[in-house]
Amino acid sequence: MGEFDGKSVIVTGGALGIGGGASEAFAREGANVTILDWNTEAGDATVARITSSGGTAQFVHGDAGTSEGCRTTVDAAVESYGGVNVLFNNVGIQPPDSYVDAVDLPEKTWDKIIAVNLKSRFLMAKYSIPHMRKAGGGVIISSASVQGLQSMGGVSAYAASKGGDLSLMRQMSLDFAPDNIRVVCVNPGAIDTPMVRNAIAGTGGDLEDELITTGQAHPLGRIGQTEDIANMVLFLASDKASFVTGSYFNVDGGLMAMGAWAGTVGAEGSN
Repeated sequence: MGEFDGKSVIVTGGALGIGGGASEAFAREGANVTILDWNTEAGDATVARITSSGGTAQFVHGDAGTSEGCRTTVDAAVESYGGVNVLFNNVGIQPPDSYVDAVDLPEKTWDKIIAVNLKSRFLMAKYSIPHMRKAGGGVIISSASVQGLQSMGGVSAYAASKGGDLSLMRQMSLDFAPDNIRVVCVNPGAIDTPMVRNAIAGTGGDLEDELITTGQAHPLGRIGQTEDIANMVLFLASDKASFVTGSYFNVDGGLMAMGAWAGTVGAEGSN
């Protein structure tokens, strides 16, 4: 018996990185997983790994920054698995060319980052919560970032999106507590994901050396792995965390305890 047997779980950005790790972890615990992602090849591959191991999952191709993408995903979860019990708002982007100050950041890049990283949280909650109410409750977890608490140079849109994610989480936790819907955030530090690797590659240094250096900037002395985040997400989604809402949890190897981390390249990993 798995901890999430029969539960319907949606993971946005669930094909790769933190989302991929969480999708597979939920499936191993018996959840019926719906993955929303733009990357069809990676999404199909993740579903194949889950089903070949005896799990249940489906892939929805779409843009999480749009009403259509979010509504279609929720509809697919309800049609296939009977509702929505857990929503992991994981999707996030931080394009390598977005590492510039606000003056040099194109407006279209700002709009895209805010749409995917923040608007998607609103839209997925908007369409999922009515089904959670029907089920008598649910859990919404967002992958925010340590950059929602502190920031580094040249990430204005990304930092704004993650700060907004944290604030939206606190607000929604109050609105929906009477419905037995818990809302929380996880703040990753630097996690070894395709997004972080792309950010590091943009610096022009040796990728593996830079990953080691990035990890050494954390008090625990290593870069995080996707399972580090998945373990926290599954705990927060479980009944073991039934008295937890309106809070965020740093899974950051001690970065926020140390404070002065802003020189770390790619100090985040949401996707």
